[in-house]
Amino acid sequence: MRLIPALCFIASVLPCTLLAQDEMLSAEDQAYLAWSSEFLSSLDPQTGEILLPGSMARLHVSDDFYYLDPQDAERVLSEAWGNPPGTGALGMLLPAGQTPLDEDSWAVVISFEEDGYVSDEDAYNIDYDELLEEMQADTRSESGEREAAGYGSIDLVGWAARPYYDKSRHQLYWAKELEFDHDPNHTLNYSIRSLGRKGVLEMNFVAGMNQLDQINGSLDSVLAMVNFVDGHRYEDFDPTYDEVAAYGLGALVAGKLAAKTGAIAGFLLLLKKFWWLALVAIGGIFRAITGKKN
Repeated sequence: MRLIPALCFIASVLPCTLLAQDEMLSAEDQAYLAWSSEFLSSLDPQTGEILLPGSMARLHVSDDFYYLDPQDAERVLSEAWGNPPGTGALGMLLPAGQTPLDEDSWAVVISFEEDGYVSDEDAYNIDYDELLEEMQADTRSESGEREAAGYGSIDLVGWAARPYYDKSRHQLYWAKELEFDHDPNHTLNYSIRSLGRKGVLEMNFVAGMNQLDQINGSLDSVLAMVNFVDGHRYEDFDPTYDEVAAYGLGALVAGKLAAKTGAIAGFLLLLKKFWWLALVAIGGIFRAITGKKN
């Protein structure tokens, strides 16, 4: 298990920075620096061969990335990024050299839906323009529920990358451009769905639209990291014994899968909102490091 140097450095330097700049920081700045130092030092980054919870799939995490387990991922998603708690993630991947608290960081959130074997018979018969219009209408409705729950509005702007299905690898991927709370800096939600014998392994990139080129450059590496173990592969499906999902590929893209557990569930993993970082770190940490009070 290899600790990531960037996490170690930031976790170690922040307490010293806080002490050295104590008189220059506001109470909010000091609180953020103390919290961020403790938060980062509590994370346990991992690389190498990782068997995901449930033992249905394995990750081979290269030195270009690191993995956070379900407990750490839950804390990043809820405590640091402002998502509702209880995401049920199996973990998350981040690029080496970045921490979850970096303003320009991005991550891949991993989860699994054990709803049975998803047929790919409709893979090349889906009208994705029509599907997008339906998704935008659904999103407008779901946005009202998010606002009522206190999580702000959401708007589906359009495709950032049209859906594509790799039949040989049984992987479906696409990207959506999202707007939260009328923020002009839009959010990128890049989704990968790997089909298995008993369900779908979900990998959601959470990033800004300005990071689309980075995501595209890392896509092949991430796709190659995940493999179902023997007995759980798509090819291992046995129609005599195995359950078949009640939906196809189009429903995976549309997010209808989340409707059975409530509309808000469909967007739990899409939001990266640094509630402390946006207000405090940009000014506070800059002042702490440079000594300037602008």
